[in-house]
Amino acid sequence: MKVILLENLRKIGSIGDIIDVKRGFARNYLISFKKALYASKENIKEVEKIKKDLDKKDQEKKKNAKSIYEKINNKEYLIKKLSTENNELYGSVKPTEIGKLILEIEKTEIKPSMIQLEKEIKSLGNFKVKVNLHSDVQAQINIKVVSSENT
Repeated sequence: MKVILLENLRKIGSIGDIIDVKRGFARNYLISFKKALYASKENIKEVEKIKKDLDKKDQEKKKNAKSIYEKINNKEYLIKKLSTENNELYGSVKPTEIGKLILEIEKTEIKPSMIQLEKEIKSLGNFKVKVNLHSDVQAQINIKVVSSENT
């Protein structure tokens, strides 16, 4: 299915690109989240008209992403969790929890979908986590998981 992108999307394309994607991805994600339109002749003309506005909005988003990047990049965040004797966690650290922690400390909202764990955090220790702030801006934070029993 051919769609026209309304946003710059990492590994997919940039604003105004007409791309061919699977029907489910187009309907369930791109179109439902207003990231793309069906590639009809009318929509192609419409996107050409509003492309400058879309670029302006994208630059604004990028600027916001860069300011968040300045705040959080390479920072270390401490998470206290219950753990077993062999340093395994009861459960795991989820992106939602990391997002709430950043909101508490930095007063900056990071959606859980932006947080990319390299592997599941199921034990005590230090972990590197990527945060996709924009298609061109990626921050990296450090998560230090410590036992809450030792505090």
